[in-house]
Amino acid sequence: MSERTPMIEMRSVSKHFGSVIALSDISMQVYSGEVMCLLGDNGAGKSTLIKTLSGVHQPTHGEMLLGGEPARFKSPAYALDAGIATVFQDLAMIPLMSITRNFFMGREPTVGWGPFKRIDWKLADRIAKQEMAKIGIDVRDPSQPVGTLSGGERQCVAIARAVYFGAKVLILDEPTSALGVKQASVVLRYIAKARADGLAVIFITHNVHHAYPVADAFTLLKRGGSLGTFRKENISREEVLNMMAGGAELESLDAELAEFQRSDSEKNADTEETATASKTRLAAGQ
Repeated sequence: MSERTPMIEMRSVSKHFGSVIALSDISMQVYSGEVMCLLGDNGAGKSTLIKTLSGVHQPTHGEMLLGGEPARFKSPAYALDAGIATVFQDLAMIPLMSITRNFFMGREPTVGWGPFKRIDWKLADRIAKQEMAKIGIDVRDPSQPVGTLSGGERQCVAIARAVYFGAKVLILDEPTSALGVKQASVVLRYIAKARADGLAVIFITHNVHHAYPVADAFTLLKRGGSLGTFRKENISREEVLNMMAGGAELESLDAELAEFQRSDSEKNADTEETATASKTRLAAGQ
């Protein structure tokens, strides 16, 4: 592994917003043909890390490397041109527009030249249908509104679009969070296919049960800092869950719940004892 060059790498990256430290000293390596799962609860820094990788934010400290070369993206457009494609939760799709229009989104193939240049809709429809078929989704009519597709299929349109336009690094922001079991499995299968095609995939989620089957490595975030990067063969699903939830915090919670239960039991016993004594006094008075 040490002889390979990471497709994308972060070295001691920090991001500050004034006095607020959103990311602190994050280091991560993602290799071609692998899935790196970025795990963390809400507020862990996942969104800031995504936006730093994709050119929305500039790192305050540290450096990023792409293919072993220093990289600094002035905007998401620069990151996209460099081969870093990000699929955000909102998918950046227009439901009432066709699958083809959403697939190309301003990069439609054209025919003709000069003032006679026009979009080649037949070619665009054929490409969109072929690319969706590659991931096992049979689109009967690529001119149908993308809003008619299921949530999982729309995720796959966004992923297929990124791959078709030459992405080397695919960043997926919580792609399965709002999906049912069947739809999530469609997305997870395509993540595995993107890895098989040689892409470096960064899969952001807080669902370990979705992450563990497809992951090759895990980076765990907590409150803007990194708990470390772990290879899948070196860490179990239960250990990942425990680190995400915080083992010490869970033990403290268990102790508090046990104390509440004990207090409730004592109160109930006292109440029953008082009630019994009252009944005895009443009976004696009669």
